[in-house]
Amino acid sequence: MNIAIVGNGKIGLVTGTCLADFGNHVICVDIDQKKVEMMRNGHVPIYEPGLEEVFLRNIKANRIEFTTNIKDALDVCDVVFLALPTPPGEDGSADLSYVISVANQIGELMTNYKVVVNKSTVPVGTADKVREVIASKTSIEFDVVSNPEFLREGYAVQDFMKPSRVVVGTSSQKALDIMNRIYKPLTEDGIPVIPMDEKSSELTKYAANAFLATKITFMNEVANFCELVGADVDKVRLGMGSDDRIGNRFLFPGIGYGGSCFPKDVKALVKSGRQENYQFKVLEAVENVNQAQKVIMVPAIKDYLGGSLQGKRIAMWGLAFKENTDDIREASSLDMIEELTAQGASVIAYDSAAMSNVKRAIGDLIEYGDDMYSILDGADVLLVVTEWSEFRNPRYDVIAEKLKNKAIFDGRNLYDLDVLEEKGFFYKSIGRKTVLPNA
Repeated sequence: MNIAIVGNGKIGLVTGTCLADFGNHVICVDIDQKKVEMMRNGHVPIYEPGLEEVFLRNIKANRIEFTTNIKDALDVCDVVFLALPTPPGEDGSADLSYVISVANQIGELMTNYKVVVNKSTVPVGTADKVREVIASKTSIEFDVVSNPEFLREGYAVQDFMKPSRVVVGTSSQKALDIMNRIYKPLTEDGIPVIPMDEKSSELTKYAANAFLATKITFMNEVANFCELVGADVDKVRLGMGSDDRIGNRFLFPGIGYGGSCFPKDVKALVKSGRQENYQFKVLEAVENVNQAQKVIMVPAIKDYLGGSLQGKRIAMWGLAFKENTDDIREASSLDMIEELTAQGASVIAYDSAAMSNVKRAIGDLIEYGDDMYSILDGADVLLVVTEWSEFRNPRYDVIAEKLKNKAIFDGRNLYDLDVLEEKGFFYKSIGRKTVLPNA
């Protein structure tokens, strides 16, 4: 099939590349000329493990091409995926301006039947709005489909190729048949396509992300309580996760969730509720707890350093909101940097993928190091923020030699308590006992 992908951020490019790998001819459309030229030259403009191999394979096979001209794509493609940003507005609601703008263009430029597929995460009722916009511009037949993505950053290619399910929201049997053809390589492997109406499909994505955000936040609250009463959150987590009604995923405590999905989608669902005079009380609490969790290590560092951060130097391992991505949207690192520097501390950080993005966001507010060990020189403490694999088995002798104090504040519970006790470190993690030197 001939398929257009409008918007080539992480979701759009992964979707387009993987659909090309299914044997389709894909035209990727983006307004950024520099990005388009970069992709034409065989360069992946985003960091996503496993994407480059599939990308280059399909360029070589001439199954994927790139343009800034949406008309070129509409002239040859019968299915148009919208993978456009829906950032939160000041009031938390999803900004649909990009989606509506492209819908207008489709209505003005289409010359034959199209299936317009919303891949973006959008509020309930967006399919109706897109349908109204296109219909106001043309009398040609078309259908609108809601087909939300469930791609984890760092695992997006894997998640597209081997999803747990594919949700397709449409009131048109014709459109459903076309979507079934597109996803036939998956259904042949036993992966279910779940058809439903458009509004149910749109809400499914928001509800799924909000539930996972709630699960994370609940576990963080349990972890904080564990510290107060002397329980071990790792043991609690294992006991809970063994219950198949709960499961063991998203039960790992830490310094809050971030990224492009959970914060935005929780806010948007809360706002959608308010617009219908409905209050999502649980989700409002989730937002508040998560925001506090992001900076929970700052008071602990301050207490350890004698009650003041003025003039102290903090080494930070990790800047991305999670491992295997360069995404810093709603990252806990940024909240902690803001709080630490506001209280007079200096921060030097290392991240193998996200430093350039942080530099663009905050400039020279902090220093940046070339490797994980050099930033420890002269630092008062080490703060672990992102669970990159390279941080999981560090050289404790090097850490002890370079830091002013043998103190690690671990926001991701990467290290074994007994090992840190044996090595003579002060070690503060989340929901576990604090290791004291010679205690």
